[in-house]
Amino acid sequence: MKTIIVISTLMLSIFFMQVELLASETKVKKEKVVLIHGFGRSKVAMWQLYIELCMAGYDIESIGYSSFTKSIDEIKATVFAQINTIAFHKYEKIHFVGHSLGGLLCRAYLDRYRVQNLGNVVLIGSPNGGTELVDSYKKEWWFDYAGPTAKVLGTDKNSFPKSLKKPYYPVGVIAGVVTTQMDMIEEAFDGEHDGMVSVESTKIEGMSDFIKIKTNHSMMRYDDEVASQTIYFLQKSSFYETP
Repeated sequence: MKTIIVISTLMLSIFFMQVELLASETKVKKEKVVLIHGFGRSKVAMWQLYIELCMAGYDIESIGYSSFTKSIDEIKATVFAQINTIAFHKYEKIHFVGHSLGGLLCRAYLDRYRVQNLGNVVLIGSPNGGTELVDSYKKEWWFDYAGPTAKVLGTDKNSFPKSLKKPYYPVGVIAGVVTTQMDMIEEAFDGEHDGMVSVESTKIEGMSDFIKIKTNHSMMRYDDEVASQTIYFLQKSSFYETP
């Protein structure tokens, strides 16, 4: 099993390098995108967004971290250290794109550090107000297996999402909408949701634009419309209108 994972990771790495090479032949990369995955995932999980952004002419810095066994402070330290290795001065603009917890980590970084050449920020399915799913099940015995960070992603005033500041930068919010057949999920939400985060919870005071897309939480990072809307927002500071 470990051999398969290693080979798969190597093949993806080679593929990403080939995509970057192809993109570099068509555009001079003057803008960087910091790309951060969500809870329980890895950099590989963002492969489609990575490719789409790269082909749009951006230089990508994909940030990885472990989440199941780490506290939110440990995760922030890991993520911040990686971002701080970027030579920001080499780029005209630095954009941030995060899926789910990755979006919250983008906000946390920008709360702590001021990026002089900051561009736009896109939050994809991020629980900016916390998720009601955590509220409903964090006291269940099985929720302990999700680790300490999962427990601070609820909607209570002491949660990690509620500790973040109002954005001072252009930020676009993408929310997913889906109907599931799972009672334990449907019972946790009063309104529209993506299976993990309610549409209302994705919204953030001061956001520049907001859009809903028919997709579930996990599949958002593979959705073509999510990718195209993300790129459009990075370029225009707004989402394009859909029929």
